[in-house]
Amino acid sequence: MSETNSPLPREVADAYVDELIALDPVTGTYLGVKESSSKLPDLSPAGQEALADLARATLARLDEAERRPGADSDIERRCARLLRERLTAELAVHEADEGLRTVGNMATPAHSVREIFTVTPNQTDEDWAAIAERLRAVPTAYAGYREALALGLERKLYAAPRPTATFIEQLTEWSDTGEGRGWFEDFASDGPESLRAELDEAARGATAAVVELRDWMRDVYEPAIEGAPNTVGRERYARWARYFNGIDLDLDEAYAYGWSEYHRLLGEMKKEAEKILPGAVTPWVALAHLDEHGHHIEGVDEVREWLQGLMDEAIEKLDGTHFELAEPVRKVESCIAPPGGAAAPYYTPPSEDFSRPGRTWLPTMGQTRFPVYDLVSTWYHEGVPGHHLQLAQWTYVAGSLSRYQATIGGVSANAEGWALYAERLMDELGFLTDPEHRLGYLDAQMMRAARVIVDIGMHLELQIPAESPFHPGERWTPELAQEFFGTHSSRPADFVESELTRYLTIPGQAIGYKLGERAWLLGRDKARERHGDAFDLKAWHMAALSQGSLGLDDLVDELSAL
Repeated sequence: MSETNSPLPREVADAYVDELIALDPVTGTYLGVKESSSKLPDLSPAGQEALADLARATLARLDEAERRPGADSDIERRCARLLRERLTAELAVHEADEGLRTVGNMATPAHSVREIFTVTPNQTDEDWAAIAERLRAVPTAYAGYREALALGLERKLYAAPRPTATFIEQLTEWSDTGEGRGWFEDFASDGPESLRAELDEAARGATAAVVELRDWMRDVYEPAIEGAPNTVGRERYARWARYFNGIDLDLDEAYAYGWSEYHRLLGEMKKEAEKILPGAVTPWVALAHLDEHGHHIEGVDEVREWLQGLMDEAIEKLDGTHFELAEPVRKVESCIAPPGGAAAPYYTPPSEDFSRPGRTWLPTMGQTRFPVYDLVSTWYHEGVPGHHLQLAQWTYVAGSLSRYQATIGGVSANAEGWALYAERLMDELGFLTDPEHRLGYLDAQMMRAARVIVDIGMHLELQIPAESPFHPGERWTPELAQEFFGTHSSRPADFVESELTRYLTIPGQAIGYKLGERAWLLGRDKARERHGDAFDLKAWHMAALSQGSLGLDDLVDELSAL
């Protein structure tokens, strides 16, 4: 094919999405592709290599596309840069065989298989027939995942023992929810009676696959990795940090930044805590007081409705003042997360046609009483103006970007940075004047600063600074990290444990919240400086949210130019 007839970068990117969906129907379902609803991906080493081959072929096509006239336009250039950076980072992870030891309390192939059922269409008998077929595919998918882990054992590529133990506990919960049946059987019980026998049989097969995976993990995998390190070291950490942040970070500078934010936030928290409980020894004593005596919601259904109201109110007050929201973007649903997952709330974006809206998910962890001080800013983060406004806006403007930029090309630190920026924006706009809500917001900010400190610190075994009030001069370990996190967070012990296991499961991801927020703030400050009194925050927000995903190495420059 001649240069003049070769596709432009955006066409290459969108062709990649089409080919990826064929290999990964989980991605297809998240995008709303109906044909994906009955299938699951090949999670075996061969399936992983097929994805890598697609990435390599796409990079070769991108080389040609970047030579074509018109490829240097801003919109083509941004897409090309993102596609190259993302695929290169993904290949670096694959070629280091990280996919042969993906075990933990979240973001594993096993979690992906289970969670995709929660967003698979289920409104018609036809939908449920596809679900039955997808349920029948679970044993093969889990067998492929086990094959990848077995190859990892053969090559002495071990997952961390602590996340492995937690994963085994989760699999046990998935296999028996307490009613004598597994999670898949509970899920299938909502299907139509006309398909009852088919669904029940398929769900029992899926549960049997969970039990088989659990037993193999417990009896074969866990003993084989006994004594393996829980942390990954600087080389592996740098690779993962690039993958999640879209930048080759100066990890020591980032670690120092985490400590500077820690000291700033601690000062603010002490002032706010004094308003709630005068004389409190630490801000977390005041937060513990709020756990018992602060405003709270009773009941799971009630808290879901309250969170929905919080997001609806934010949309009404922000639309037309600080954002201009299209009608499809104005819809977001509050949901309760299925049991057996990690403790942190999360968000799932809308399908490409908005037939499935964006949704926030609250893990209840068995609780029925919910203090609100830590929910308000969290739902500004997960919902509005956080993840929902960004990811739904990407979906809305996909036609003027590329499908890739608007969907699967997302960089974690970009999205998490925007969501943390959104929390700060709501504070700046006066939505967090209630002392309970503001202390909860500052506590959430402190949690993100602590993530930078402990995630980098424990994986690189860095020294705790001499001026730290916590174990000065010692080297970080997971045990010290959990103690530090627990004493600098209002979260209960099970949440803290889940968080630390998360950092051991997906190193380099948790730092993107604070580092991404820093990039968004710096980009806004530079744009404001460039425009002076003519700076329009609403226009800047919409332009920023309409340019699709960017890695942190590109984000500040692009935001500054808006």
